[in-house]
Amino acid sequence: MMKKQHLFSIVFLSFFCLSCNQVTTSGAPIDFEMLLVNSKENPSTIESEEPLFSWIIDVEGFNKSQSAYHILVASSQKLLGENNADLWNSDKVNSDKSTFVKYQGKSLQALQKYFWKVKIWDEQGTVSKWSEVQEFEMGLMHPDNWGASKWITLNEDTRTSEHRFRGYKRGNMKKAKPVDGFAASYFRNEIDLSKDIENAQAYICGLGYYELYLNGTKVGDHVLDPAPSNYDKQAYYVNYDITEQLKFGKNAFGIIVGNGFYGQNISWSRDPESNKKGVSYGPPTVRCLVKLNYKDGTSADFYTDENWKEATGPIVFNNIYGGDTYDARYELGNWNTVGYNDAKWGNAKVASPQVKKISASQIPPIKKLKEFEPQKVFKAPDGNWIVDFGQNIAGWVKLSVQGNEGQLIEITTTEALLTNGKDIFPGSTGGGANGMAQIYKYICKGDGVESWEPKFSYHGFRYAKIKGVSTKPDADMIKAVLVATDIQETGSFISSDELLNKMHSISKWTIVDNVHGIPEDCPHREKCGWLGDAHAFCEYALYNYDMYDFYKKYMEDIRTQMRPTKGHNTPDIKFQVPTMIAPGKRTSTYAKIDWGVATMYLPWYNYKFYGDDAIVKEYYEDMRDLTNFYLNFKGENGIMQDGMGDWCPPRWDRRKNPSAMECDPIISANAYFYDVLGIMETFAEMNNDVAFSLKMKQEQRELKEAFNKEFLVEILNTKHKWYQSQTATVQALQFGLAPENEIESIVNGLAHDIVEVKGGHHSTGIHGNRYIYTVLSKYGKADLAHQILTTPDFPSQTYVMNSGFTTWPERQFVWEEMEGPTNSLNHPMHSGFAAYFYESLGGVKSSEDKPGYKAFTVNPEFPTAITKTEVVVPTPYGDITNNWMIKDEVLSMNLNVPFNTQARVLIAPSEFESLKINGASISEFKQNNPIEIENGFVILGSGDYTIAYSKN
Repeated sequence: MMKKQHLFSIVFLSFFCLSCNQVTTSGAPIDFEMLLVNSKENPSTIESEEPLFSWIIDVEGFNKSQSAYHILVASSQKLLGENNADLWNSDKVNSDKSTFVKYQGKSLQALQKYFWKVKIWDEQGTVSKWSEVQEFEMGLMHPDNWGASKWITLNEDTRTSEHRFRGYKRGNMKKAKPVDGFAASYFRNEIDLSKDIENAQAYICGLGYYELYLNGTKVGDHVLDPAPSNYDKQAYYVNYDITEQLKFGKNAFGIIVGNGFYGQNISWSRDPESNKKGVSYGPPTVRCLVKLNYKDGTSADFYTDENWKEATGPIVFNNIYGGDTYDARYELGNWNTVGYNDAKWGNAKVASPQVKKISASQIPPIKKLKEFEPQKVFKAPDGNWIVDFGQNIAGWVKLSVQGNEGQLIEITTTEALLTNGKDIFPGSTGGGANGMAQIYKYICKGDGVESWEPKFSYHGFRYAKIKGVSTKPDADMIKAVLVATDIQETGSFISSDELLNKMHSISKWTIVDNVHGIPEDCPHREKCGWLGDAHAFCEYALYNYDMYDFYKKYMEDIRTQMRPTKGHNTPDIKFQVPTMIAPGKRTSTYAKIDWGVATMYLPWYNYKFYGDDAIVKEYYEDMRDLTNFYLNFKGENGIMQDGMGDWCPPRWDRRKNPSAMECDPIISANAYFYDVLGIMETFAEMNNDVAFSLKMKQEQRELKEAFNKEFLVEILNTKHKWYQSQTATVQALQFGLAPENEIESIVNGLAHDIVEVKGGHHSTGIHGNRYIYTVLSKYGKADLAHQILTTPDFPSQTYVMNSGFTTWPERQFVWEEMEGPTNSLNHPMHSGFAAYFYESLGGVKSSEDKPGYKAFTVNPEFPTAITKTEVVVPTPYGDITNNWMIKDEVLSMNLNVPFNTQARVLIAPSEFESLKINGASISEFKQNNPIEIENGFVILGSGDYTIAYSKN
């Protein structure tokens, strides 16, 4: 196994094995399965001046690839011909590039729709038909295109409901103080259309969350829109096609605006890790522009300004942490319909918020994704009802009740029950850190059955305690609603081990619950984008979901969070450095090395998984400057004197049990930094920065020498070595820090600590847990990896599952010894380990020399307990599938290699004799299909393969 790994680690030049001509139909039809612009089908609101074109091809046969392409772009379908394409005619380009092909035509204009098509030539020179015509539409692109539209905000807070206040209490406050926050604002206006509409587009930017209405109906299905950002530097607008909703004659527009994160001026205001001037950007504000194009060829704009009417309404309190309070007695009737009497409404206030840039949102919107009915309902000791929805989610409750006028119904949402199961346990949802307990309040108007769900807050919860109802809750009364960014699940994993399948499900749930426009740490207590958490689960997220735009957006959050920071060794020099959290005004300190490396890792992972170098080039200077900042921490021993630590290992508590973090924060930070220096060398080469590339190579070499000198030690009374903790040892093996001649000793040292010292358990936090199972599998200890995953005793992932959790908790404690499970029970940083399911058990990883799975390795590494695994890995070229099973020591893989890609299947020397491909022995297969075999890799072009061999 050690020899096999050595072969596996050899880097070699990839090539298309055009000689591997398995029998195929000459001139097999070339079909376009999907055509994309900026990774979207027929997108609207594109703002890049050089959009990127991609296509996925479906064609039968083997070793099929692209040799050339031809793209046409025109301003109309009529002009989309080879002789008259008025924007871009690429002519035939001899290239195998079929993803992220950069537009190189005439300047694209704001708000214009364009049409395009493509044809390709395969490896034999066979040309396809032209693809179906596709289209894309540009966004506003420039601030001037917002025209005469104005920002508007509430002029007067007219709330009078006694329920507009909540109690705020945190830290050492002796009693709660009443707070009301900024009011939710209602705006309306009408327009009279005297001509027939050809097309109408609405563009809306909420500073805070908004909901847009037209003629009494909500526009679109987005909620909690738009995504949070550093609003003063970067805000996002959303585009809706409202052509079908508009009608001839009068039309009524309505907008409700809530605080979101922009106007959140209650929680964290006294927090020592937050902006000293407060965390709010100001009262919620909105700007809306409607572009009207009439059938007679004329056009007009309709927009927000001082002529819009304003009011407050039934949402008498809204806070992203605390929840919404809805007093139905203050409902405004049909306020967003034509003819409504708004004589008592005031005029909106024109505002001038500080917003440097407004861009079109490119990430998927937040939506209501799923509803959950009560799974169990029982009474608490105080007589109130508790509902168990069966799954820890992020979202809100949906209520349908009948009550008297003024009757208060209060729903407290929590993640957990007391250990005895008799009542809810507040835990991280009780408001200790942010001062606001998770509570939804509804005040009845007393008019039959009343239905309601919140608009401007979301909670993390599984349980709901309901106060104020007289009958036992059921599915007709209350449901839970999953609310999250609508990232599309594109990958899949399943194995013969149901424990691992359940871990996979829990890992996915923990991610879905924590994407609300940013990668959060948790969906309740903080809702913050901690950088360390973000890179901890990034690779696993990329295996499972389409995150192409999501991480691009988050990189903009990190960039806009950067601020001038003095160097450690040379304080007279300042660097641009992000804070531990992005975005927002809750910042913590400057980003310590092991958190700040997210700035390099996220572009690296995006590049590896998608192959688009745009993110690398866009943020190169930021990454370069940050790398120099961290180099400024170098001590006399060659080690960077900085680090946050291997967060949340078993039994660890920052105040009560800090020594449970076995790994010195400086060691784990320097291990990460060593890996990042190698990444930055690659990035420098990609950006033709020769001097910095050479500098990175030297710094990495020096750090490796210093790291081993300082931290590699012998384990007493053994022949083994390690880096003084499981985490540091795992990192050193993962990142290539371990000296080649010491690897066996170090692997055995890691195993020794796991088995002999820890009794078959891990002692890792998020840094070590991400890689420990992958590393053990890589170095011949796959059975040990499986053992520590599946042991039912504390600590292990199986112990957590057996404790009843449906998402991964933040901390690793012995839960049954506690009154209730403290801290967050929904922390995606602990999902990162599950990349092991794809990269080790599924055995599929993108190459680094041909990223985006243009070439990929196939090498399942698995324990004896697992006999079958099926993975689907999404790529820009189509899905890779690898379904394998082992029986009687024969491994059989059904492998699908997408068009225009290569699989590099690693076969150990001892396995070659028994190797069969599509039923033929390797010798027979080579006779009829000459193939390349290099460094133990069998190179396969596109096609469906059955690969079988005796497995050592």
